[in-house]
Amino acid sequence: MGKAQRAVLTSVALRAALVTGTCALVAACGNGTSQASSSAKARERSIAAPTATSRPQLAQERQGNVSVSARLLDWPEFGLDPQRTDASAEATGIVAGNIDHLRHVHVKLPGTVDSSPIYLHDVKVAHQTVDAIVVSTTYGRTLALDAATGRILWTFTPPGYSNWAGSAQITTASPLADPSGRYVYAASPNGLVHKLSLASGHEDSRGAWPVRVTLDPSHQKLAAALNIDGAYVITATGGYIGDIPPYQGHVVLIDRASGHIVSVYNTLCANRRRLFAPESCPVSDSAILSRAGAVVEPGGRRILLATGNAPWNGHTDLGDSVLELTLPSLRLRQAYTPPDQEKLNDDDLDLGSSGPALLGGDRAVLAGKDGILRVLNLSRLDGSAPPREGRYEERLGGAAQQLPLPGGGMLFTAPAVWRHGGRTTVFIADEHATAAYALRSGRLALLWQNQTPGTSPVLAGGLLYVYEPVAGGIEVYDPGSPHALTKLPGTPGHWNSPIVVDGHVIEPEGDANEHELSGTLDIFSAP
Repeated sequence: MGKAQRAVLTSVALRAALVTGTCALVAACGNGTSQASSSAKARERSIAAPTATSRPQLAQERQGNVSVSARLLDWPEFGLDPQRTDASAEATGIVAGNIDHLRHVHVKLPGTVDSSPIYLHDVKVAHQTVDAIVVSTTYGRTLALDAATGRILWTFTPPGYSNWAGSAQITTASPLADPSGRYVYAASPNGLVHKLSLASGHEDSRGAWPVRVTLDPSHQKLAAALNIDGAYVITATGGYIGDIPPYQGHVVLIDRASGHIVSVYNTLCANRRRLFAPESCPVSDSAILSRAGAVVEPGGRRILLATGNAPWNGHTDLGDSVLELTLPSLRLRQAYTPPDQEKLNDDDLDLGSSGPALLGGDRAVLAGKDGILRVLNLSRLDGSAPPREGRYEERLGGAAQQLPLPGGGMLFTAPAVWRHGGRTTVFIADEHATAAYALRSGRLALLWQNQTPGTSPVLAGGLLYVYEPVAGGIEVYDPGSPHALTKLPGTPGHWNSPIVVDGHVIEPEGDANEHELSGTLDIFSAP
């Protein structure tokens, strides 16, 4: 009996209470085999998230009839899906029985990936069919790698790279796969979003691509991961470390076919519906800095995002707030702002250091740098029903529940939200602890907590994975227990987070703030 198997037995009672019915949902429960079809059509499944709201729409963009596999084959964006759940009940090929026997490949990269990778199964890259990993480095190089060997298949280096390489001008945005399987989208520190051929890494410059989403990339940073909603790529801007003015956090909606900007929402000077020079607005900051950035609500008609330190007047200036915007117009529908917003701004306690996570049951949760978890009623963020469009009223407060963040630290990570057996479990890791919460009657209840720090958790194939940025390595848990089954080796990092898909655990490492021109990537693969 291996170490991981022995550890599982110690948590059986708690796990049974937490995850009743898991084996009915997770195809890999009890064995390490995949139930994926071997047919080409099965492998041509949508690379969109495995959610009821997004799968049908995006699956239609692939050729042929789509057969949904029981195995998780693709991880197309940060958080797995536009809702940023970071959780899947589909099998990964990695289970407690083989977690201690994974094959390890350590890859040296020409840049630091201070974000998360994406993964595409069985695609054409560099004239061959491979399972491909795509990553973006802090200075905008985007690379495709063979998941089996770690070999770099192509590298895209944005024009002007030498002008900012090694400087403080960086990006920590994770790349994004196009639902067609033909392109990936990536950000560079000069304020551009690029559309790249997955097959070759060549830039598609047709239409308006590449797209400029800031007029001052030296002050407005592309920090949050790119997202997608139907025909649109969604990107957001924040500021650099130290909150050096002037900058204004804003959201940009891009038509992914043409590259034309569809709409812009500025969280300061919000009455201005376009890109503008930051110094032309009398107030600064309000960064959209969270890993998740803009979170697409089920149905694809609204997004949620959280802002950082800045003034608030409830109308044109919306610092330290959770905003719900309509799509594709990017109009403010409703908002939540804590009663102590002014103090948060004065004390540098960004509410938006972590973005909102969708819990279902008309609930969302977020936490910032003040160490407080806030559960919000999604249909009435400030405690009142949303007014008619154009008649938003300024209100403070309205949270349905507040509770302390595990370990009392600051949250810069995205929670993982696991819906299973009619239940919802939320996993949160911060600079001091990792914890699990259950959603019960619209409120969160603590299930377990330990003192191990972590970045954004991932729940896949019945196991919980949390990268430990201080010591390095990935803690692997049975989701019902605070005690790790095992730890995969690795080196220290910052905001990096793993993905677990198609028989692989993939983790980039390194810290963007060290301004290095190199980094590492670890690939752990099922035997």
